[in-house]
Amino acid sequence: MPSKRSSTASSTGKVSGPKKKTARKPAAKRPRAGATGPARGSDPKLHDERFVLIGHVFSDPALMQLALTHASVSDTRMVSNERLEFLGDAVLGQIICEHLYQRYPDRLEGDLTKLKSHLVSRDMCAQLVRDAGFHRLMSIGKGMISVEALPKSVLAGLFESLVGAIFLDGGGDAARAFVMRHMEPHIERTLQSGHQENYKSVLQQLAQQAGLGSPTYSVLDERGPDHEKNFEIRAQIGDRAFASCWGMSKKAAEQGAALHALRELGFVIDGPSGPQVQVPQPIAETMP
Repeated sequence: MPSKRSSTASSTGKVSGPKKKTARKPAAKRPRAGATGPARGSDPKLHDERFVLIGHVFSDPALMQLALTHASVSDTRMVSNERLEFLGDAVLGQIICEHLYQRYPDRLEGDLTKLKSHLVSRDMCAQLVRDAGFHRLMSIGKGMISVEALPKSVLAGLFESLVGAIFLDGGGDAARAFVMRHMEPHIERTLQSGHQENYKSVLQQLAQQAGLGSPTYSVLDERGPDHEKNFEIRAQIGDRAFASCWGMSKKAAEQGAALHALRELGFVIDGPSGPQVQVPQPIAETMP
């Protein structure tokens, strides 16, 4: 009597032994809903927080890094943001000129030129960088004190460098969107003020029309290192001295001092869009 064996006979008469169990490969885990796949998740470019602050996702992050690199930290000035600053200056000027030309068809060439000069000035570009916090992203050398004490020339150059980098990376539309996102509020405010924030000129004109004489300016104090002096300046008309103002340059401090004088004389009121010059009627009748 044949013994019981766990064997089977095939149709050919051959006997086969017991089947070997093969290890089963674990099933691949499916990504959870909303999870990023490995290709996207492994790309560090998509997780750069600097893109969020700047408002542009760089296809070539090296361009962004170059725009944020000051010459003081580079072995050679060729590996700094200076060339991008050169390009960005031209791109910025073109964007602003095109915008002003198309949006304000009733403005004369002289008005547009003054407005453009104010918008692309070093003071304006430096202010935009500080307001947005771009200076905190900048790489600087040991010769610079800190990113919070950068000169206006460096801050303005950073804004122009970012414009140039975005232009090369994303084209004209991307550069235009970046510029107008930061410039638009200042364009409207400057147009409403009507004098490109030249308060010294306004004070000079109104004081003379009112028979008060010409204003003078005196430096009361100055502080800070030589490369970043701050000045306290006071405006005076005749025997009357007005509130002083601190500024990052003598020019800026004088403008602020003139604004204080205009307020005290009742020639300026502060509205929701900024200081507004209000010319008294007797003076308005004698102004050309």
